[in-house]
Amino acid sequence: MRLTVSLLAVPQAIPGGEIKVKKKKGGWKQKAREEDLSVGVVNMASSVGCQHYVRSCLLKAPCCGKLYVCRLCHDAEEDHQMDRFKVQEVLCSECETLQKAQKNCQQCHVQFGEYYCDICHLFDKDKKQYHCQPCGICRIGPREKYFHCQKCNLCLAQDLRGNHKCVENVSRQNCPVCMEDIHTSRIGAHVLPCGHLLHNIVCVITMETSVLLAYRCPLCMHSAWNMEEHWEVMDKEIAQSPMPAEYQGATVICNDCQSHCTVPFHVLGMKCAECGSYNTAQDGGLMQQQRPPQPSDLHTENEPEPEDQPESQTSH
Repeated sequence: MRLTVSLLAVPQAIPGGEIKVKKKKGGWKQKAREEDLSVGVVNMASSVGCQHYVRSCLLKAPCCGKLYVCRLCHDAEEDHQMDRFKVQEVLCSECETLQKAQKNCQQCHVQFGEYYCDICHLFDKDKKQYHCQPCGICRIGPREKYFHCQKCNLCLAQDLRGNHKCVENVSRQNCPVCMEDIHTSRIGAHVLPCGHLLHNIVCVITMETSVLLAYRCPLCMHSAWNMEEHWEVMDKEIAQSPMPAEYQGATVICNDCQSHCTVPFHVLGMKCAECGSYNTAQDGGLMQQQRPPQPSDLHTENEPEPEDQPESQTSH
């Protein structure tokens, strides 16, 4: 069973790509220069924002002073990242007034976004977002459908309360498949039975089709899905292809229950004696049974050699 956690800091990307602003005489680029802003503007804004957010303003990057619709547009163009928490000023895409970050324009009173967080400086249409203080960022809600797990240190769906394996600060590490950040990602994530997280869709498919990973978590090698039906198939295949008697057994470590046990050796797989999983790793060499003596082995070098026959005497 796959359990999904909502790790989205913001909604999914809006189709349509880059949107250009309608320009007026003495447009906002000129006004930006007059306001002594640094360099030009890319990924222009309009009342519908950019491919990432629906908003009616541009953020003035605190790092380089450039104007971008959002931090993601900034990070895609620059060689550094924008700190969303340090944003202080925005430019209205309607009247082109530079002002402090706030929900409505102080000049034309246009609403920059249906939702606004004055901590993350997130402007967007209403998706029932809420700011989670322990997470430190905004999450897609509604809030009542999620809870913050103190040990995992992230927001999880209510149906996972008491129904998941806690891994301390699990979202503070990158996805082990795509190596992208999970905690602040706009992509949802899967909670594996072992408690580790994978980014949605592409990363899950990549893991499932990997020859090395197959059905296992890339971090701890625990089975990522319910494998009971597959283990039953392996039981039948192994029963139909017995190994030679001298291959008596092997010691294995189970990746699912962590037990060490001695089990019958088979090239197709070795079944854990504790939990029945074939997700095992061999620990040490084979235990080979002594081969019973064969009839052909009875005539050995231990048999006495025939005595030399005396030479026959010749008559003189």
